[in-house]
Amino acid sequence: MKKQWMLLVGMVLAAVGVVAQPTAEQTTTKQYNSLLWEISGNGLEQPSYLYGTIHLIAKEDFIMSDIVKEKFQTTKQLALEIDMDDPMLMFKAMKGLMMKGGTTLPDLLTDEEYAKVKKHFSDSLGIPTFMLNRVKPILISSMATEEGSGGMSEMESFEMVFVEMAKEQDMKVVGLESAEYQISVLDSIPYEEQAKMLLASLEGDGDMGQESFDEMVELYKEQDLDALYELISSEDSELGAFEDMLLKNRNQNWIPRIAKLTKKQPTFIAVGAGHLPGDFGVINLLRQAGYTVKAIR
Repeated sequence: MKKQWMLLVGMVLAAVGVVAQPTAEQTTTKQYNSLLWEISGNGLEQPSYLYGTIHLIAKEDFIMSDIVKEKFQTTKQLALEIDMDDPMLMFKAMKGLMMKGGTTLPDLLTDEEYAKVKKHFSDSLGIPTFMLNRVKPILISSMATEEGSGGMSEMESFEMVFVEMAKEQDMKVVGLESAEYQISVLDSIPYEEQAKMLLASLEGDGDMGQESFDEMVELYKEQDLDALYELISSEDSELGAFEDMLLKNRNQNWIPRIAKLTKKQPTFIAVGAGHLPGDFGVINLLRQAGYTVKAIR
């Protein structure tokens, strides 16, 4: 049961993770070829580490290298996008699932479009559509992608694994932002736009489509953040208009928090891989703040 609830939180993270990606206006210089980065300098007595995750991935594709585990063991605390060890997190995630103002899925779709959603989830997957009527469409889109990968029961979460590793080492788990703020990011995208993404995901295309997700997974497994960056910064992205709220502002907000945490003690920081590259990526922002950030393959 605990894992099911954690995967529910992972679904929210995954939805935010897909939208929180760089856009075409940022640099695409080939320089981001690793998921693991060492943070040093700028007065730090010991290095900290930055790791790019994919919030939900098929179990068969889940890999964590020995070097990641080794560097994790040298740190004293774990920092995630949100504190996934928060006992109230599940309640917050459930609350964040629902659309505000009593809006329902039939309000956003035509009868024909709603029938298509019903056919996919109710007839094909056995999920009654009425259970999804109040859920934010972008989360339903995320669910559709996960079902195409074998369903949530066949998915793994890097964040969950890192939390368990932290518990084994009696490490504190902290968040770079609150769960409430991350959920509000989803509300910054109009529900009408989210509904369009849902329909695109059922067709297998768009930012939330299965084909796009599968390609992202392959690039992630290759640790090729440059190619991943180019894929998700396509001019055809449906989410470019929300760049500041979804990516730039969040990354900039994290830098003072990371500075405070790493100054206090060596910290292992794990955030969605899409936050790492680019002019407004965490790596470049840390360098601008005076830190040395180097790749560890």
